[in-house]
Amino acid sequence: MSVLTSEAVVLRTWPVHEADLIVSFFTRDYGKVKGVAKSALRSRKRFGGALEPMTVARAWFAERPRQELVRLDALEILSSPLSRPVDYARTAALEMVAEVLEEALPEGAVEDAVFRLALAVLDELQVGRVWMPITYFSLWMNRLMGWMPELGHCAACGLDLRGGTVWYSAASDGVTCEDDGGAGSEALSAESVATAGRIFRGTVKGLAEEDWPRARAADLRRFAIEVLERHLEGRLMTARVLGRG
Repeated sequence: MSVLTSEAVVLRTWPVHEADLIVSFFTRDYGKVKGVAKSALRSRKRFGGALEPMTVARAWFAERPRQELVRLDALEILSSPLSRPVDYARTAALEMVAEVLEEALPEGAVEDAVFRLALAVLDELQVGRVWMPITYFSLWMNRLMGWMPELGHCAACGLDLRGGTVWYSAASDGVTCEDDGGAGSEALSAESVATAGRIFRGTVKGLAEEDWPRARAADLRRFAIEVLERHLEGRLMTARVLGRG
């Protein structure tokens, strides 16, 4: 039985048997892993608050022959979402990051760029920023997973849309000009298209220092979430919760 260790982000837990938990965690070195934390519900001594979703920790776990689930032995907290006061929007944003990572990532695939994105976004969410980090995360997850549509040209007629408003639909790939936008298409403003370009050129830390009220780039955030949902083939329930905050 090989014992492994890696920096990890806790994504989700499920109770199993009387006192055990199944834990899904995203590691820097081994990708997404699922394991059993024995007696985690009976004794808090071994794990403490380290099993809270979006906790960053050093994980020790053992692969078991012919078993899909590893044995999770210990978690040493490096950063906890409970280290600062919790409010509705921040909690919903943390839960959305966890849901997207859980649903988008295949098990066992190392995704260092996604791991670094998650840590950078978590750093900003930890200090109370919400709308910039979650917009940044949603757009970059689309790009890193290969789902981000090209925003500069109409997917139907090829018209150059750079510098202008584009149109999109949750039911189709790409963006279009207004003439080719079908029923139910929504507009993504020229300002928000430009903001997307800045997000792909900048860092979350640098951009989050700007004033980012909830209304800023709200259409861009909605667009990014709908692209995620299209490729995940399902609604992100946490995004709906965040939208009500």
